[in-house]
Amino acid sequence: MSKIIKVGNISIGGKNPFVLIAGPCVIEGRTFSIQLAKALKKLACECKVPFIFKASFDKANRTSINSFRGPGLNKGLAILKDIKENVGVPVLSDIHNVDQVQEAAKVLDVIQIPAFLCRQTDLVVAAAKTKRVINIKKGQFLAPWDITQVIKKIEFVGNKKILLTERGVSFGYNNLVSDFRSLNVMAKTGYPVVYDATHSVQQPGGLGAVSGGNNEYVPLLSRCAAAAGISALFVEVHPHPKQALSDGPNSLALAKLKELLKTLTQIDHIIKK
Repeated sequence: MSKIIKVGNISIGGKNPFVLIAGPCVIEGRTFSIQLAKALKKLACECKVPFIFKASFDKANRTSINSFRGPGLNKGLAILKDIKENVGVPVLSDIHNVDQVQEAAKVLDVIQIPAFLCRQTDLVVAAAKTKRVINIKKGQFLAPWDITQVIKKIEFVGNKKILLTERGVSFGYNNLVSDFRSLNVMAKTGYPVVYDATHSVQQPGGLGAVSGGNNEYVPLLSRCAAAAGISALFVEVHPHPKQALSDGPNSLALAKLKELLKTLTQIDHIIKK
């Protein structure tokens, strides 16, 4: 059984109900983000699912130089702080360089290390030193058992508040697949495991200058992950995925979330009872 990681009043891991980590890929403005956070909180409350809001203030790993990256560190964190204080939910976002760590730690409840950067020692250690909860996205190139080396970097500075996220593994070019054995392998570390259902259906660079995706499979993979006993589900959600400024093809439509949550809570209850 995994350790229990606390994020505010939310307990992640063990026999606790799964937690929803959801929001748009990138902050698309203050009003949009606050409205979506409120809508997600309402749905989560109706389904009795603990909820953490996620959104990136800067997508530094976009495919094209012309792609929208977000409002940036200062404006983005100000919006996330507003959501945290006025919507009343914990917030998660990702960092891409050491210079962002200290400012991010002032606002974020969970600091996320992107999959592409999970082996960047200086970034991982700097984030760990903040003593915030650290969510490590397992790289698309990383075997599940190799996540232990990333864990050791965080534990080295005395931080044991760790979440591990599976987001698919590279399978040839422009394609990802989910090996659900990975969830079990990572769970053996003792830390709570998160399944990222939307990035697992991404097709990196699949549309040339942008990434593609198959969001039709998000519900299926989410159900499979729930049956495997995950501690949290990570999904990028947008009211209109085709209009999203980032990761639209692999984002779940907001209108489909409630039905999915109802199904997942039933599966989660059966697995964890």
